[in-house]
Amino acid sequence: MIVGVPKEIYPGERRVALTPVVVPMLAKAGLDVAIEAGAGIEAGYPDAQYQEKGAKVLPDRATVFSQCDIITQVLCHGANDKNGATDLALMRRGQVLAGFLRPLGSPPQHANTGRVGDPGSAETVQEVAQTGVMSFAVELMPRTTRAQSMDALSSMASIAGYKAVLVVANALLRMFPMMTTAAGTITPSRVLVIGAGVAGLQAIATAKRLGAVVSAYDVRPAVKEQVQSLGGRYVELPLETQDAQDVRGYAKAQDEAFYAKQRELLGRVVAESDAVITTAVVPGKRAPVLVTAEMVKGMAPGSVILDLAAERGGNCELTRPGETFVEHGVTLIGPMNLASGVPHHASQMYARNLTSFLANLVKDGKVRSPESDDIIRDTLVTRDGEVVNARVRESLGLPALVAQG
Repeated sequence: MIVGVPKEIYPGERRVALTPVVVPMLAKAGLDVAIEAGAGIEAGYPDAQYQEKGAKVLPDRATVFSQCDIITQVLCHGANDKNGATDLALMRRGQVLAGFLRPLGSPPQHANTGRVGDPGSAETVQEVAQTGVMSFAVELMPRTTRAQSMDALSSMASIAGYKAVLVVANALLRMFPMMTTAAGTITPSRVLVIGAGVAGLQAIATAKRLGAVVSAYDVRPAVKEQVQSLGGRYVELPLETQDAQDVRGYAKAQDEAFYAKQRELLGRVVAESDAVITTAVVPGKRAPVLVTAEMVKGMAPGSVILDLAAERGGNCELTRPGETFVEHGVTLIGPMNLASGVPHHASQMYARNLTSFLANLVKDGKVRSPESDDIIRDTLVTRDGEVVNARVRESLGLPALVAQG
């Protein structure tokens, strides 16, 4: 089987799905690699490096789709809401598609942003299904020990957490570390990280390495030890959090009364911070609003808020997805694709995740049955013209499939 790597076409996307180093790994699994000319250049991987490792370079996108049995992308149609639909005409029945698909949809954004989110989420999944491809969404990877090497969502979240701190440090009017200078001692910046998942923990570690005094809050008390192990101070709020985590380890959505009390208690902590990085998301749902406009107003002039949940509506009430602006003297940043800002290593990590996934997916030149493996079953979204993933069907309001007897 041939694995194809077309160039990413989402505006500003610099990553590539596979890197030269994984080509021999895939060859051991019985998979040849063909890449579109120039696909890896922006990530620092020229065509010659692929050829040296045994990959074939094809002249254009259409040739990649026509000659390859498996298509690997970073942002497939669905995750690419700008021009991903142009690939639909290139897909063919029976072909395998693997990458980020955003199959659980993109929830509505805040009313004050002027955006209404992505009402076509169900439509895009159906469009992929209608091509007849067998599509796999890497963001649906189960959080199990066996699937850990394939967890692209965590890999990209880790990079986003790292990059978020660098963006904040660049925007902040203060320096992060304490310094003793000829002009006296400079006090360290105070950074608050809200949400201690993969991105949040990486943000804590990075901010600490840069010398900031770091605090962190998460609705899940179980992460307290992880925050403290990275040198952060865990912010404890008197809230009932027994039902804060689902079986997959993700934060669960709470009711509005809970979030209202949480915002009230967080207000003082936010006001004392020079920078706030928010990372709180609930899979398949709109991000909870944790930082209100009133809380922003209470921060010191020159403070910074970076909202990593911007794409899902934002944890800050004032966030505008994809924009950076100043409100009440505070710089608000709503990044949409931070991992692409470190394309070389982001591609390297993503490629290793995909390689592990493909090695598990294909045996003896054939795609394994979803019924034979929980990783394949959980990530499979479409097959034979139908959306077959139960979790995705439920999220998109589609009726459950009836088992054929």
